[in-house]
Amino acid sequence: MIKKTAAQMSASLTSGETTSVALTQSHLDRINEVDSKVKAFLHVDGENALAQAAKVDAERAAGKKLHPLAGVPLALKDVLAQEGVPTTAGSKILQGWKPPYDSTVVSKLKQAGIVILGKTNMDEFAMGSSTENSGYGPTFNPWDLTRTPGGSSGGSAAAVSAFEAPIAVGSDTGGSIRQPAALTGIVGVRPTYGAVSRYGLIAYSSSLDQAGPFGRTVLDTAMLHEVMAGHDPKDATSINAAVPNVVSAARSADVKGKKIGVIKQLQGSGYQAGVLARFNESLDLLASLGAEIVEVDCPSFEFALAAYYLIAPSECSSNLARFDAMRYGLRTGDDNGASAESVMNATREAGFGREVKRRIILGTYALSSGYYDAYYGSAQKIRTLIIEDYKKAFTQADVLVSPTSPITAFKIGEKSEDPIAMYLADVATIPVNLAGICGMSLPAGLADEDGLPVGFQIMAPAMQDQRLYEVGSALEAALVSKWGGHLIDQVPALGGAK
Repeated sequence: MIKKTAAQMSASLTSGETTSVALTQSHLDRINEVDSKVKAFLHVDGENALAQAAKVDAERAAGKKLHPLAGVPLALKDVLAQEGVPTTAGSKILQGWKPPYDSTVVSKLKQAGIVILGKTNMDEFAMGSSTENSGYGPTFNPWDLTRTPGGSSGGSAAAVSAFEAPIAVGSDTGGSIRQPAALTGIVGVRPTYGAVSRYGLIAYSSSLDQAGPFGRTVLDTAMLHEVMAGHDPKDATSINAAVPNVVSAARSADVKGKKIGVIKQLQGSGYQAGVLARFNESLDLLASLGAEIVEVDCPSFEFALAAYYLIAPSECSSNLARFDAMRYGLRTGDDNGASAESVMNATREAGFGREVKRRIILGTYALSSGYYDAYYGSAQKIRTLIIEDYKKAFTQADVLVSPTSPITAFKIGEKSEDPIAMYLADVATIPVNLAGICGMSLPAGLADEDGLPVGFQIMAPAMQDQRLYEVGSALEAALVSKWGGHLIDQVPALGGAK
């Protein structure tokens, strides 16, 4: 049962083939079996999950009309507040904190009857591309346990790839859903900025953060997307507009007559040969389905990485100022009548990890007097140019495409001592976040060099998320036909052996 898609699980629940309690228990058993190796979860909430499942079963037995995903289990990134459940954002500074409220995303999941299995590991405060920056140790890639699953949502991605959950929620600030989806061979979507409420999402960079869905298929991801999205008056940046019908788009699978724009700047030098090979094969498949492939030029994208790593740390230095040892979370160094300042310093020294400290210092410097215009102000000007480049490109194509990540999953520890090399893992995903548009990664095959998954990225204009699913489902169907099954069916036995 755990190898089925979420849509298939939904059908099995509706038909009475299984119950939510049985389905939930099978996933809890799987977590117990393999998570000591994968380490996708920080907290498994088995008792509450089974209680949620029993409630759904009772409602279904009573004839109540339920959401299609009611009773289907889900893994939740530990960046979203869940009432009474430990929520740490992967940081020691929040160890043991239990929120007194639910984030809007969690409220929507509960309203739909989705069963939350537990909280997944992540790079601390979503700062990283490998889940190695977690205060609780790294997560490992189910395709090869010596490699990272990407990040910062690596725990959620690994849980889906390891069949510990059929669907999951992540957050994407610079590619933190799409990049781990690519590295673990699953589907991940960053919805349009403001389409999913950020209320209760622990902030890293407020103008870039966006929660989104993971699934093993495009349809599964669309079903979860529709649950999560919608206007929220509690979030000042929430878009007051109808949610695009992404489930219908995922079922349409038609690209005939559509123009697919290949971004000139997001390919070529620096991209692994196997990544480019699978990307070009996917383009050929789309062309065979009747799509027109065109090249588009987005010159400002060459500066996107530099702009992002000024804007995001600047916003982080402001957002993380709230962790002051005075209100909640870790408190240390308050012996012998210590001053508030010394307690704050000691707590931040003990509670924040190296990468978080690096980005706080970088952001504070960029915002400091005399440097604001030279750094942060200039980065925002680049952001405007990126938005304009996207606008121009979308007059030439319905969607834009690129490889999701320039490389496949890298070894644990391979880039941890070189921040710049780690930052380059996000080079293809960052422009989407800076422009506030939507993007999807879906598996395009395995690289010839290492047999590891390659991601294909699709981008669409703001609030046109359905275009991602139309093109994504068509490409997925063609690839599944070519492979004789989904890529995830090829994931090797846990243990690193292929």
